Amino acid sequence: VSGGDDEIQQLQKALLDYLDENTEIDASLVFSRKFYVAQWFRDTTMETEKAIKSQKDEDSSEGTHHAKDVETTGQIMHRAESRKKFLRSIIKTAPSQFSTLKMNSDTVDYEDACLIVRYLASMRPFAQSFDIYLTQ
Repeated sequence: VSGGDDEIQQLQKALLDYLDENTEIDASLVFSRKFYVAQWFRDTTMETEKAIKSQKDEDSSEGTHHAKDVETTGQIMHRAESRKKFLRSIIKTAPSQFSTLKMNSDTVDYEDACLIVRYLASMRPFAQSFDIYLTQ
């Protein structure tokens, strides 16, 4: 996985497929599925707000690259909206309908799900800054 938005969404979808598939075995997986969707939605909102705020700070200090910043802000908003649209489509899908939309659920087992969770967790801001905290 190269870490692009499409790859991350595929991993998120595979993890949600796994959780949905195993809700009969463990009822707490329903909560886990809802928690992940809510957390990813929140992360998208926070990342967008941080990116726009940092661009506004740069814009006020430089002022000469305004047209370039506006274009970048538009790209950030477009990417955030596509992520939110993906998550909303998952939220609106009932669990019974979700099973009909499965793409790779037959290839995801428990070990794969654990690996996906670790990878997605490593993409979070705290996990990325954890090495900095350790070195300090």
